[in-house]
Amino acid sequence: MEEKISTIKNWLGTGSINIFGLPMSGKDTQGIRLAETLEAKYLSSGMIIRAAEQERHKDYTKKGELAPTDVFYELVLPYFWRQDLADYPLVLSSIGRWSGEEDQIIATTSEAGHETKAAILLNISENDVEQRFRASKVLNDRGDRNDDKNLEIFHTRLKEFREKTLPVLQHYKALGLLVEVNGDQNRNAVFNEIVEKLYKKASESQS
Repeated sequence: MEEKISTIKNWLGTGSINIFGLPMSGKDTQGIRLAETLEAKYLSSGMIIRAAEQERHKDYTKKGELAPTDVFYELVLPYFWRQDLADYPLVLSSIGRWSGEEDQIIATTSEAGHETKAAILLNISENDVEQRFRASKVLNDRGDRNDDKNLEIFHTRLKEFREKTLPVLQHYKALGLLVEVNGDQNRNAVFNEIVEKLYKKASESQS
């Protein structure tokens, strides 16, 4: 495993890996673990926007809809230019989820020295993530998030993914950047598959 991690680090440099998936698919869990493993910095558009909502007393995502593109650009894009992140690789959680935003993300990461090297998709069914959502409401382990208030809002988030984010993933696939991972496994199995597939991509780029 250590050799594979080393190969991935050398390939990644100060580049970025963007992780996508349905709500409750494990993006933050896997993204944070991957960032720690690669000694990278972790950026989540959801966390950035929710923090801005509290600070500005706005509700960009309260109904489960994605934040407007202009708001997303204003809040998220400046992070790529931060000096405290300049020398690190980045692991991103669903940054650029609305069709068309991916081109801006690819351009910005390249200009800022964090070239997009891969986009990971955690594949899992809507039925399975809904079961996870219901379990999380019982456990109350997601905090007081506006976009997790009820099942109706959750269904809106699923619809947003189908209509706005799936085209983004198709674009990454056409560019040869998409890495698909089975998200319907235990956490360690998902992480191990991410490492294996990133290692394969890194090895292929060096051959």
